[in-house]
Amino acid sequence: MGPDLVGCQLLRRFEDGRWLRGLVVETEAYCQSEPACHGHRRRSPSNETLFGPPGRFYVYVSHGIHHCVNVVTDREGWANGVLLRAVALEGEPERTAAGPALLARRFGLDRRHDSQPLDGTCGVWLAPRPPALLAWWQQQEMQGQAPLVTTTRIGISQALELPWRWYLRASRSVSRRARGDRTWARGLALEPAAVLPAAAAAELEP
Repeated sequence: MGPDLVGCQLLRRFEDGRWLRGLVVETEAYCQSEPACHGHRRRSPSNETLFGPPGRFYVYVSHGIHHCVNVVTDREGWANGVLLRAVALEGEPERTAAGPALLARRFGLDRRHDSQPLDGTCGVWLAPRPPALLAWWQQQEMQGQAPLVTTTRIGISQALELPWRWYLRASRSVSRRARGDRTWARGLALEPAAVLPAAAAAELEP
């Protein structure tokens, strides 16, 4: 599920009527079977959401100050989640949401959004990969270029060997690139404006 979420759209409708939309460019997966997962040792009130049902947001606080936004996956009763690590935003600096804490801050997401469904009920939701991105993706593959990088996770101290992090190679908004993978030049990198469809506010509703 982690790689499938790369390229999806994260949308936010604020209470004052403002809208925010970005392209998910980096994700990271966690599973109850491995020690880096919050649900590895036990089920508790703080990680209850991670145990399902799937299709909800799991928002936790890291180091007592930063919020991190995850999507609950797999099946009910088993802790599985995908951390949204980075989002590329149209018309904003490329590093605005290049990291879990930055992403949560820019989209205004915190513990109030924990356990909320992905369907937009709480004002935030995920939408499929836009058609323009799918076309670009196919073109890259036809040219023998892999659009997606698969690598190890970061910011953890256990299960470091698992290749459960994925990111869009052509994006400059990735939180940290794999060793040896250089950041694309601005003229060659994929810009969110090139693939996010133009839409009126009403068309963005889930």
